[in-house]
Amino acid sequence: MNWCISMHAHHYLILHSAVIEKEGCAFILPAPPGSGKSTLCAGLVNRGWRLLSDELALISLTDTSITPLGRPISLKNQSIDVIRGYVPEAVFSNVVHDTSKGSVALLKAPSAHIDRIQETARPRWVIFPKYMAGATAQMTPRSKANSMLELGRNAFNYMVLGLKGFEVLSKVIDESDCYDFHYSQLDDAVLAFDELVARRNA
Repeated sequence: MNWCISMHAHHYLILHSAVIEKEGCAFILPAPPGSGKSTLCAGLVNRGWRLLSDELALISLTDTSITPLGRPISLKNQSIDVIRGYVPEAVFSNVVHDTSKGSVALLKAPSAHIDRIQETARPRWVIFPKYMAGATAQMTPRSKANSMLELGRNAFNYMVLGLKGFEVLSKVIDESDCYDFHYSQLDDAVLAFDELVARRNA
């Protein structure tokens, strides 16, 4: 499915990123495999944040709004048990072992989020998450120039879109605050994200 979307949906700028939303504002969470992106996404989605995608940010070429992609959250290896412990009521698929990524299971997206699949959100934060064992949750401001370069590296069709891709990505960065985020405990991560929204509304 990722291949089909990234190769054909060029009416969007497509980033390899999780996307969550609260109060109409989207957090774009780009990160390489193994960074804890999907685990963080799953934790936030089950603590009051709306799931737009755990994998692909679909950004409008006309107004930078982000379209939800209604699908389960893919979790791997230790993350499966972490989320089972964090969200006891969560519904999982069977675990598939011995894949190229190890053990993989799909976490069902909340029905209330699927009901809002037509509701887009505007980007307001770009956060590069990284799980670090034992780390205190910490948001560190990141330069917009560096953030744009890294988002470009995480885009599937940036080069295909050419100048339009550059213009859209520039607008996303202009509209967003950018941070690096290190965490180890999901409750601390949820608090850090909630504080960003609270500060914006203060």
